[in-house]
Amino acid sequence: MAPSQLANDIEARFALGSAQAAAQGGESSDETVVAGDGPAVEKTTAEVPLPPWETDEHNPYNWSAGTKASLVGVASCTALLASAGTSIISAAHAQLMAEFGVTSTQAILPLSLYVFALALGPVVGGPLSETIGRYPVFLISIPLGALFTLGAALTPSFAGLCICRFLAGFCFAPSLAISSGVLNEIYKPDRRCLPSTLYVLTPFLGPGLAPAIGAFVTNRKGWRWTQYTMLFFCALTIALTLLFGRETFHPILKERRAKKLGRPTPDPVPFGQRLKQFLRTSLIRPIHMLVTEPIVGLVCLYAACEFATLFTFFAAVPFVFQGVYQFSIEDTGLVFLAIVTGCFLGAVTILLCDVFFYRRQIPRHPPHKVPPEYRLFPAMIGSIGPPVGLFWFAWAARPDVFWASPVVAMVPFAWGNLSIFVSTFQYMTDTYHGKVVASAASANSLARYGLAGAFPLFTIQMFSRLGINWAGSLLSFIALALAPVPWVFYVFGKRIRARSQYETPSY
Repeated sequence: MAPSQLANDIEARFALGSAQAAAQGGESSDETVVAGDGPAVEKTTAEVPLPPWETDEHNPYNWSAGTKASLVGVASCTALLASAGTSIISAAHAQLMAEFGVTSTQAILPLSLYVFALALGPVVGGPLSETIGRYPVFLISIPLGALFTLGAALTPSFAGLCICRFLAGFCFAPSLAISSGVLNEIYKPDRRCLPSTLYVLTPFLGPGLAPAIGAFVTNRKGWRWTQYTMLFFCALTIALTLLFGRETFHPILKERRAKKLGRPTPDPVPFGQRLKQFLRTSLIRPIHMLVTEPIVGLVCLYAACEFATLFTFFAAVPFVFQGVYQFSIEDTGLVFLAIVTGCFLGAVTILLCDVFFYRRQIPRHPPHKVPPEYRLFPAMIGSIGPPVGLFWFAWAARPDVFWASPVVAMVPFAWGNLSIFVSTFQYMTDTYHGKVVASAASANSLARYGLAGAFPLFTIQMFSRLGINWAGSLLSFIALALAPVPWVFYVFGKRIRARSQYETPSY
């Protein structure tokens, strides 16, 4: 997520404070120097200007490749932790029904409530990370999430499980939301594709790896051990954060540098003002953009529908493979590895499109003025994956067809899903600027996790009443109806951007 307007306000205040201090001669920093037997000479530290931030060693852009790689690892680990928590409990559906006496739909609530909580990540993580810094948010939120995860493992009631799962997701959400900001703060745009792709890959790997892990844990140790397993992930993430994590938020690093050199720092922006601004950036403006901006509305609708379809597999895969092919819990969990395979193929597609399509446009345009539409090649190519994969899955899942066919059908869906999300998200961030980018990203997050939490609640009923063939076909038709979105923006994007109510590039 790009730094918000408040971050720019902090930098402006900092620059103003430094200029005022220089104009006043830095009286509070005077020191007397005596050279040999000559007269005393006054020297002020204000006479020595601060090193340019662009070349300063404290600037995250200037850190070593190893330091940056370790921060990418920390950010990816936190994203994997948060995303794994969504689906690691999916295999416990039958055990939850038996132990707590709840219905099939109610047994999905612990999964859905956790996902709903992740939608609040930008709302909570934004103002908090720009007030106290990115690094403290990691150190505070992950241990708190671990405590509520422990509560979910120990609770004797179903209501307690639902509450603890929601609060665990609420605590993991800020670290998931600000990790993209960390990458933007340590890599310049022309160096950001590879680390961003590797990072974005991890939230999609979680829904593929966690059900496989959860299936074995649930079958052999019981559903409570899925939460204990999450605690092991939490401990690993906390250890990596303590070892390799560090602050990356530029305004805070500049303030620390000024304090170290004895320079005055600007008065902090009141927290109430920060909160008001972030509520506007993370809630009010995103909803307005969803309704009034075609780019934001259609991109968020497309990404949200495909992301929500991914979450329907948490209920659909057990329904299909245990009902049609009589798979065990553990065998069903292994089916989700097809999603992992598709995600890796999607990451390769994104990197290849960056090398062969986007980067070749850089010399043909003025510096930093490549039209955003060239970001859409992975989405255009990947748009064929979801409808093909879903239709294949729907009509191959029957007893007279070998079980491997519907498993392989999940690969093109996952491939296209990741390609679409990363490509369209990059398109949005290149289209809008400053604080508007943060609002567009919040709209995307709210839409994706909102739909993703809701879809599993009616998946079993949909597959039961429509049948596997037509339920899967319905999802395929939705993907097919949305497939033209990136193609339309590639052809007409410049004209659409020109009519935006917000500032957009004219090139």
